[in-house]
Amino acid sequence: MREKIKEFLIELGCVYTVVSVLGAIVNMIAGTQTSNINVLVMFFTCFIATFVLFLHKLFDNVSPLLMIIIQYLVACGLCAVMLIIISKIYEPISPRGWFEYYRSFTIPYIFLAGFYYYRVFSDAKKQDRLIREIQELGEPGDRSGV
Repeated sequence: MREKIKEFLIELGCVYTVVSVLGAIVNMIAGTQTSNINVLVMFFTCFIATFVLFLHKLFDNVSPLLMIIIQYLVACGLCAVMLIIISKIYEPISPRGWFEYYRSFTIPYIFLAGFYYYRVFSDAKKQDRLIREIQELGEPGDRSGV
């Protein structure tokens, strides 16, 4: 369990760094500023997305496409809860603000989730290949390695 938490925190740090740097670049190009609340929302959004992606083991019984869609919808739901809490504490969010948030969430989520799933599926293929190689080496009748 400790190893999974460590892996999660490393992934979260990497994702937040990438999103923050890209956000800074976009702000520099557009000539805009980021407020402290935006930085916190960005962090909690990265936390939610990373956490939901880390739950992919719970969806092993469904197809990968359905798993990706379910995870995206769960992430959107958790982000909606976060936005509702923020609108109660900080200031109300306009309908246009909700649209802008989900647009800003969806675009990086697609790229980062694609990268994450690429790594997960390539690791699974690598493990499958290693298992087949081990099985081929240990087939009955082949006593050359004994």
